[in-house]
Amino acid sequence: MRAVAQRVTNASVSIGGVEEASIEKGLLVLLGIHKRDTGDDVDWVARKIGQLRVFEDENGLMNQSLSAFGGEILLVSQFTLIASVRKGNRPSFNDAANADFGERLVQEVASTLSQYIEKPVKTGVFGANMQVSLTNDGPVTILFDSHARA
Repeated sequence: MRAVAQRVTNASVSIGGVEEASIEKGLLVLLGIHKRDTGDDVDWVARKIGQLRVFEDENGLMNQSLSAFGGEILLVSQFTLIASVRKGNRPSFNDAANADFGERLVQEVASTLSQYIEKPVKTGVFGANMQVSLTNDGPVTILFDSHARA
């Protein structure tokens, strides 16, 4: 499982010009599901993102988690994060989860993240051609790979 978490002042996802979901200050999380991901990967990614301390405290240090100030998460599925470019120039998506499995795990990550931040996680629409808009704050961008953890 791979995720890219970006600290944002706002973010939204639209389909065909119609806004599906939006957040104010918080995290935009792009999430790719690998075909060999398990519940352990779900838990690891959700815990890491849910407890990520990249928001400034009263001293201006990145020391607060999202739930400490009531921020939001917009979670967007993005199977292209699983792409491999080891050979040639055309990305291979052979390691990406199939649609049914991928959608189920994206929903599990959203549900688990909701528990960590103690509020609903907003999402894009799985499998749709989405347009994502954001104002990156910092910029602060953190990469997660559940298959590369020590």
